[in-house]
Parts: sequence; structure tokens; C-alpha cells
Amino acid sequence: MEKAIQKARALIEAMEYIRRFKGKIVVVKLGGSVLNDPDLQRKMLTDIVFMATVGMRPIIVHGGGKAITKAMSEAGLEPVWVQGLRYTDERTLTIVEQTLVHNVNTPICKTLKELGCDSMGVHSLGSCVLRARIFRPPGEGGRKTDIGLVGQVVEVINDHLLKTLCSAGTIPVIAPVAIDKSGGKLNVNADSAAGKVAAAVKAEKLVFVSDTHGILTDIKDPESRISSLTEAKTEEMVEKGIITSGMLPKVEACITALDGGVKKAHIIDGRIEHSLLLEIYTDKGIGTQIVK
Repeated sequence: MEKAIQKARALIEAMEYIRRFKGKIVVVKLGGSVLNDPDLQRKMLTDIVFMATVGMRPIIVHGGGKAITKAMSEAGLEPVWVQGLRYTDERTLTIVEQTLVHNVNTPICKTLKELGCDSMGVHSLGSCVLRARIFRPPGEGGRKTDIGLVGQVVEVINDHLLKTLCSAGTIPVIAPVAIDKSGGKLNVNADSAAGKVAAAVKAEKLVFVSDTHGILTDIKDPESRISSLTEAKTEEMVEKGIITSGMLPKVEACITALDGGVKKAHIIDGRIEHSLLLEIYTDKGIGTQIVK
């Protein structure tokens, strides 16, 4: 009986949030173990289908780094590194695109449909919504580094399509390959793409699902998680070197989203069961939220 009462209390607690977020768009960026563990992925997608069922409008953006590395290895391609950055040539880009679309995007769409929710793959082999320009990061001596066909997302070119799909109850699933002004294709960072998408559709929330509990004050101590940060405090932590490496593009994307009108950005651990629902539909949350 007590367990049943606890479930009822959880539903009552969630009711306020369900009502508040009904009809609102939330962008969910999937990365880390969720993309590599089929059981974990299905559980996360089940939570996303729940969100859609109770009236939220999810948009998924996914990465696929490990799948790409595996596909390159199987093709006999050794990664080329330029000042610590992976170089992307034409052959590599083809593998990246095929892997992201066929090995990551299509299975996600298939699972969503099995779970009872319509979905549509949005990518460079169909309806691409990401436009980018060549990315040349600064290298030694301030000179720009040539890392090949790698892009920086500059705009979302068909946010109307995304909004239309959401309004129809269809979940868009976006793969991070963009086009440039001339129609060429560029490999882009999935975190950055998610931030741009969230800003373009004026999402209520942007949620990064990764392999970390959130932002930590001490990278070696998982108990040092900060539950809530302002944008100014987040930028201060970046300047002080507390936020670095893999967390940096996520945080930068969160700031892009907030500056574009998104209400809140969240970073959560997808390995924790129902972490997405706990972060959105409960009072305490489970990751780090960043607000304007």
C-alpha cells in the first residue's frame, strides 16, 4: 500500500510540471552511454515518449562519436590528429554521415515508433536543418588550424519544419551533419547543434544527456555537483578553468540557448534510470540546471 501511495504522490507532484510544460518544446541532446547501450537507450527513449504523451514537444539531437570511431576502424581508416583535433577528409566525412544516419538516427526513430510515437529523421541525407561554415580553430602562434571538413553551426535553416513536426506530435531526430552555403556537407559538434536548435525554436528547455551527474566543482568528486547555476557564474567557472574539456562545448551550447530565449538548460547523467523525468517533473532534479 505504501508503494502505491508513493506513486500517487509522485504523480501529483508531476501534475504541476505536466500542466506547465504542456505544448512546450524541449530539446534533448543524447550522448554518452545512452547511444552505446541499447537497453539504456530504450529506457531513455521511453521517457521521451512519456514526455510527448503528456503534452511536451521533444526534439532529439544526437551525437555518435564511438560509433564513428568503430566504423572508421572497420574501414581501415586511422584517425589523423592536428594539434589534438581530429582531421575530417572526404572519406571520413562519408563514414561520419553514413554512420550517424544509418547506425544511430534510424534505430532511434525505429525505437520511438515501436514505443508508440511518430518520429522523423532530420539529417543531411534528407531534410537538413543545420547550416554551418568551415571551422578553423586557433593554433600555435594564433594561426588558424586546418582540420578539414569540420563546421561551426551558424543557423537553423528550417525551424518551421521542426515546429510543424512538433505540433503534429512527431518527434524530430536530428543528426549533426550540416550543409554550407554552397550545399557542401560539414561534420559539426552535436552539442553546439543542440544549442542552436533550442534557440531557433525558442524551446522551453535544453537538456544534455551525458555520462556525468552535471557540473562539478571538483572533477574527481561526483558529490561536488552544483544543482543550479546562473549564466554569469557558469562563465566565471569557464574563465577560472573549473569547466574544461568535454563539458565546455555543452556549457557553451547552454549559454547559446539561454541567450536565444530558452528558459533553462540542464546537464544530466543518462545512466541514472529516469534521470530525464526526474530533472523535468520533480522539485529536486538530479543534474545541473543553468538559468539566465
